[in-house]
Amino acid sequence: MAERDIVAIGTSAGGVNALKYLASKFSPDFPASILAVIHLPGRFNSSLDQILSRSGPLPASFAVDGVEMERGHIYLGRPGKHLLVDGRRIQLGVGPLENNARPAIDPLFRSLAVCCGPRSVGMVLTGALGDGSSGLKALKQCGGITVVQDPDDAEFPSMPRSALSRMRIDYVEALAGIPALLDGLVHLPAGEPVEVPGNIKFEVEIARTGRSTMMNLDKIGRRSVIACPECHGVMWEIEDGELVRYRCHVGHAYSVDLLNVALDANLNRALGSALRVLDERAAVSRKLEEQAAERGGSDLARSWQRRADEFERDAEILRESMRRIDEIAYLAARAERSEAESLRPEDILPEQAA
Repeated sequence: MAERDIVAIGTSAGGVNALKYLASKFSPDFPASILAVIHLPGRFNSSLDQILSRSGPLPASFAVDGVEMERGHIYLGRPGKHLLVDGRRIQLGVGPLENNARPAIDPLFRSLAVCCGPRSVGMVLTGALGDGSSGLKALKQCGGITVVQDPDDAEFPSMPRSALSRMRIDYVEALAGIPALLDGLVHLPAGEPVEVPGNIKFEVEIARTGRSTMMNLDKIGRRSVIACPECHGVMWEIEDGELVRYRCHVGHAYSVDLLNVALDANLNRALGSALRVLDERAAVSRKLEEQAAERGGSDLARSWQRRADEFERDAEILRESMRRIDEIAYLAARAERSEAESLRPEDILPEQAA
């Protein structure tokens, strides 16, 4: 009888340590293939396969397009490509960023939903914001078992909380309890085949090929008034139960929270341009005020003074708005640095360091 022979893991901030822990606890004869997507810049991802191979008995490698998956092997999402599955074979998708990431977690879970949901276990671990919720819901809808790290146990609880707030999760467990849980789940018989909704297939195709059509997007969502932060094209609002997300006609996709962060970044750039203009106009007005005063034009000098004061007040309002946006960016950067620092030099194999 077929068993649950595929385990998919999605994680972000705090995920390196979480994956290292799980890798150390897998048994040498673990009877399932393990696929993992973690949000890390490429320069920090390069040694993760070596680190996980060194942490436990199972070999880990970055996924290669077309490779047939083996049980007892950890396959990692390759920087710049979406990690997808088609039956027993890995596919690397060239579609656009989802939730500002490639690889992203949602496409992995959706691809498993399409090809082999009843054989799969999907899991969301520590991470910031909400990537993974939509894909995990699709996987559950198509017969997959869902697992989420207990948010109170997670280094960064946002991703687990997002998943828990949007669907009924099968198992919620602290990291220390997940190895034993997985060991039991992968020995469960596979579920019955489930008919896969067309919208899930369509979104997997976008991640795989990058091709999308407005006609198909009209079938899964409604056109919104929001422009895509990445390409500035039309975005469709997609309601998936309690989960609301956005996708543009090019294929960029965002959960609501990540869309807000992306719009903040665009806003900060626009505010910076406006601030520069206000500072320049204030400086010119002060210069004109001085010239008018030197020539005895007191009324004209006061007029330029009022205009300079107004420009400087408006500029200070923009500076305060930019400071608030920068606070959000700082928190995101701190999470990224935390992940980078967890890839310590002593974790890298000697031949890599050379």
